Amino acid sequence: MGLGLDIGIDLGTSSVLIYVRGKGVVLKEPSVVAVNTKTGTVLAVGESASLMLGRTPGVVEAIRPLRDGVISDFKVTEVMLKAFIGRVCQGIRATYFRPTIVVCVPSVITPVEQKAVEDACRHAGAKDVFLIREPIAAAIGAGIDITKACGSMIVDIGGGTTD
Repeated sequence: MGLGLDIGIDLGTSSVLIYVRGKGVVLKEPSVVAVNTKTGTVLAVGESASLMLGRTPGVVEAIRPLRDGVISDFKVTEVMLKAFIGRVCQGIRATYFRPTIVVCVPSVITPVEQKAVEDACRHAGAKDVFLIREPIAAAIGAGIDITKACGSMIVDIGGGTTD
């Protein structure tokens, strides 16, 4: 898919997993962002933000930007994705090497929620964004030939949804 990275993201309610073609899963972090409520400054993202839960002064809030498998806080999700994609790309996120991203989404996502995921990924630096329903991604990952007319059952149990 070009010179940039090909990235798969499981953007979950409780955690985010990032897969890079040729490297496998390179990031698994909690879906949490710590923000100073007085200044709006992001203090930590992922595991470091999760470690702050319950241990911070009143001005620091740990935000979970996804609910029921979809974006509930667009700006915080964008910040979280930028941080995670930045870690994965490690300095090669130049204009000509922006990643192509495939994101797993719940099967009951609305068109507005789909657009929010696509926009958050583009604002986080993606060149192209593709969405795939979580049960379809799970079936492909399990080696099931989804083009064949045969019965298979996939149950995807996540932190916010079950498909």
